[in-house]
This record gives sequence, structure tokens and C-alpha cells, in this order.
Amino acid sequence: MRNPYVLSAVLAAVLSGCASAPSGSETAPARTEVCRASNEQEIAALFDRWNRSLQTGDPHQVVANYADRSILLPTVSNQPRLTAAEKEDYFHHFLENKPVGKIDSRTIEMGCNTAVDAGLYTFTFGTTGAQVKARYTYTYRWDGKQWLITSHHSSAMPEKN
Repeated sequence: MRNPYVLSAVLAAVLSGCASAPSGSETAPARTEVCRASNEQEIAALFDRWNRSLQTGDPHQVVANYADRSILLPTVSNQPRLTAAEKEDYFHHFLENKPVGKIDSRTIEMGCNTAVDAGLYTFTFGTTGAQVKARYTYTYRWDGKQWLITSHHSSAMPEKN
């Protein structure tokens, strides 16, 4: 036969660990994150840094703009790129066409050590002169030393003009 006192004690111990809110005398731990001051011009310049790295023709220099834990959802590939090697593989092929990007319109939103730059851009390919208009979103995080891309989504415009 089960001892009801033992069962009650176990149930009480389990439930005490599930308290939903701290009592008035308890406080949540303070956040220690320090938010880096920034502005829209600095965030806009991050695209220019990325675009200049394209001009080097070196996929490694382009990938240096991305955080270790980041995702690239590229314009001309169906495969999400998660690792540095996967991103370098994509840019190796993309850079063969000598792309140059130009922002057509953008919106920048900023948070504590994060920023989002989203809008429309056009790539002109030096090898052919062809242009591709696309939508983009870059999310950035300040890593304590520099802004790095944590996600980059780019997709060709669905409607042709």
C-alpha cells in the first residue's frame, strides 16, 4: 500500500518548482547586456562593406561578413547556406559573374545590438551587363567588436516590369 504522506510530499516538492511568478520580495536577475550605440548610417554602411567584399572576387572575404551562426538564403540557389563552407561555395559561383549591388530602397530598424536592413536592390553583372532586381533582408548582430550578418535573405522580384 502506498504511503499518502510520501506521495503528498513528492507532489509538493514537484509543484514548488513550478511557481509561476516570483513573490514581491524576489526580483528577476538584471540583464547585463550593454547596448552598443549606433545609427542608420552605420547600419546602411554594412551593405557597402558587403558589396565591397564582392568586388574582391574572394568568397572568403565575403563570408567574413557573416556570423558563425548565420543563414544565407541566396537569390540564385534553392539551398539554404548555414556553414561558412556552404556560403563560400555559393559565393564562389556568384562572384564568377562579377556582381555589383545597388540599394534601390530600404528600411532600417535598430534594437539592442541588433539591426535589420530590408528593401530592394539591383545587381548588375559585369560579365554580361545583365541586371537582377531583388528583395533583401539582412539582420545584423553586434558581437562586441563588429556588426556581422546573422541572416541574409534575397529573392528575385516575382513580377517582371
